[in-house]
Amino acid sequence: MMRVRVVFCAFLFMLANGGGAPGFATENKETHVIANLFGGPFDLVNQDGKPVTDRSFRGRYMLIYFGYTYCPDICPTGLSTMAMAMDLLKERGAKIQPIFVSIDPERDQPAFLKQYVVAFHPRLIGLTGSEKQVRAIAKAYRVHRSKVIEKGKPADEYLVNHSSLTYLMGPDGRFLTMFPHGSDPAVMAKAIEKYLP
Repeated sequence: MMRVRVVFCAFLFMLANGGGAPGFATENKETHVIANLFGGPFDLVNQDGKPVTDRSFRGRYMLIYFGYTYCPDICPTGLSTMAMAMDLLKERGAKIQPIFVSIDPERDQPAFLKQYVVAFHPRLIGLTGSEKQVRAIAKAYRVHRSKVIEKGKPADEYLVNHSSLTYLMGPDGRFLTMFPHGSDPAVMAKAIEKYLP
């Protein structure tokens, strides 16, 4: 089942990028169709417990990663890649807001998110919300998530299987491109730079 999800994510990634190299979307009909599949309005709270919507970021690019703080390895790797790409962009990175959206609202409360995101990048913000709010943004971005309770473990020590793509959204909130897990930070930074004015 996991292999099917990985292949499907890779397929979407290739379509979103016109079948080309990571992060380089081509201007064609297929790209525009796929672009409309990702993103949309959301209503969450940040790591300070303050309400945040998609409109809070208008005028800035959003670099979004979905994951959860209890994730053993995939999420820390994805967030580290994002942080390194932001550092490589230097001053140009000021136009971009890196965002970590928790897909585990049951455990990832704002105060805990606040301690988590600062470990990766000083400008990274964490977003969470109610189960209903998180379900809505996950649906908008086509993010798969499912709780996994391992045999013999307490019910609150579950893992969450989830998609591990990083999305780049434009200043108008529309999808630009995405990066698969394992992307090289330098490649990510170079691809992002192509979209900056």
